Formats: sequence, C-alpha cells, structure tokens
Amino acid sequence: MRLNAIHAALAAATLTLALGAQVRAAEQEPIQPLEPAKITDPAKVELGKQLFFDPRLSRSGWISCNSCHNLSMGGSDNFKSSVGDHWAQGGIRAPTVLNSSLNIAQFWDGRAKDLAAQAGGPIANPIEMGSTHEAAEKTLDTIPGYRTQFKKVYGVDKIGIDQITDAIAAFEATLITPNSRFDKWLKGDKAAITADELAGYQLFKDTGCVACHNGPAVGGGSYQKFGLVHEYKTANPATGRAGVTGNDGDRMMFKVPTLRNIELTPPYFHDGSAKTLSQAVATMAWVQLGKTLTPDQNAKIVAFLKTLTGDQPSFPLPQLPPSSDQTPRPDPFAPVAKK
Repeated sequence: MRLNAIHAALAAATLTLALGAQVRAAEQEPIQPLEPAKITDPAKVELGKQLFFDPRLSRSGWISCNSCHNLSMGGSDNFKSSVGDHWAQGGIRAPTVLNSSLNIAQFWDGRAKDLAAQAGGPIANPIEMGSTHEAAEKTLDTIPGYRTQFKKVYGVDKIGIDQITDAIAAFEATLITPNSRFDKWLKGDKAAITADELAGYQLFKDTGCVACHNGPAVGGGSYQKFGLVHEYKTANPATGRAGVTGNDGDRMMFKVPTLRNIELTPPYFHDGSAKTLSQAVATMAWVQLGKTLTPDQNAKIVAFLKTLTGDQPSFPLPQLPPSSDQTPRPDPFAPVAKK
C-alpha cells in the first residue's frame, strides 16, 4: 500500500510539473489563450441580448445591432461599408463585435472608450440606426416587458440611455470565442494544428506581425499607423485617430483589429479593400513591414490565421417583449423628419 501511495504521489507530481511547463510555455508566447466569459449578472446580460437584436431601437424599426454585427457571420456583416437608415452607406467597415471587450477602445478610431459608449453611437447616427437617444428611451418605455426588466435590473421606473447602453455592453462582453485550435495548441495539445499551420505561426512571428497582433485577442491593444513603411493608398476618407484628436500626426492611425475569427469576416481593413485573407496578408507585410512574402509563405500564414477561429456564440434567439398600443409602429419607408 505504501509503495502504491508513493507511485501515486510521484504520478501526481509529474502531472503537476507537466501542466506547469505547459502553462509557462503558453505564457512565453506573444499570443495567449482566450478564456470563456464569466457572467455575473445573467438578468442584465439577457436584457442586453434582447436589446442587441431589437430593431425598435432604430428610427425605421428595421435595423438592430445585429444587422451590422451579425453573430451568424463572425460578428460583422461582410460588407465594405454597412447599410444604414434609408439605405445610407456607412463610411467605414464594421469591425467584429466578437471579443470586442478586449479592445483598448471601440471603433476604428477609438472614439468610444468602452462598449457602453460605443453602443450609444449607432442609435443616434443618422446614417446608421437613424434615431435619437430620446426616441429610443420613449419607445422602450412603451413596452411593458422592458419596463419590468429595467426595473428588475436597474431599479428604475423610467428607462434611460445609460441603462440601455450598459445592458447592451454587458451582453457584448460575453461574446468571447475560446477553444480555437490554436488555443488548444497553446494549452499543450500539439496535435491541434498541422505542420503547415505551425510553420505559418513561426512566419507570423519572424515576419514581425506579432509586434501589433499579440495578446489574447491577437490585436486590439494599440493604435498603429496604416502604411508605416510604404504608403497605403485608399479612396476612403477616414483619417483614423486624427479625426478624434485633431492632431495631423495621428492621420491614418487606427486601432489594430483583432485577428480572432478573421476567416469569418472578409473583406479586410477599415476600407474593406482586401477581399481575401491572402490579399490582406500580402498588403500588411508590404505596407507595414516592407516585406514581400512568397506564395508559400503567404499560404502558411493564412493557414495559421484560420486556426484562430473559436467557439461562436450559440444561444436561442431572444424572445423580444411585445409592443403596446403606444409603441411606434415600424415604417422603414417613412421620410426622415427635418430638424
């Protein structure tokens, strides 16, 4: 019995050492595994989920958050620029909402400090949801089911925009996509990716991509000039951080996008100019790093990037509370009221 106990203790110690070595190895990589979101307020998250899918927040009653951040399509819409109220064309590519809570800030130019600040922007943007914060508040206030939930979650009798955006942000913070094949490799499953994919990861590091695309989100943690080594030419008028700071030195400085689930969200860049991952990789290597990749190198980096696709959000569609007689009826063809 004593010998068996010694063997068991040695086996446990060996396993502990092995797991510790795996953890240390993962920590030494420039990319870290994603961990699932922790939900501390299920009622708030459920309310935010309903609001995320509710088109009644828009002027037309037709556009929801999910319209441009489609959770069935990697959290974006696969357009170069999104379609807004009265078929208005957006000015920039809609970034993915997946893993967006890990970003340094929100929007390509970082003008929103967090998810709650971002959630309020599209509602009042005339070329996005085309409504106002006041109209959104009044609409939700006419829906008994929402009044009950806001009272339960926030203790308020009157629904306000701060609670609306806070609830949407709480839901969006749960949209983490762990368990990609690369995450499994980082955690010690060396059979989770192929030899070509591993070679692509090594090229990704050696070429210098990890200088900006690092951390759990593989990006999102800094602003960088687009066209660092060679000028990036685009017809898109977006100026990046310069539009926020007023500093011309910030022209073409954009938030580095996450590369998680990147295969699901073409086209690429803020202007959507790269139709494929291969094109995006070649462009980034040239304009950011001054390097020309061979077709084989490009293919291997693309293969690695595809290992970053994780578990997608999966849940029953929320049942939205019914409108009352006082709730404005949707009319996407109604003319926009003049101010």
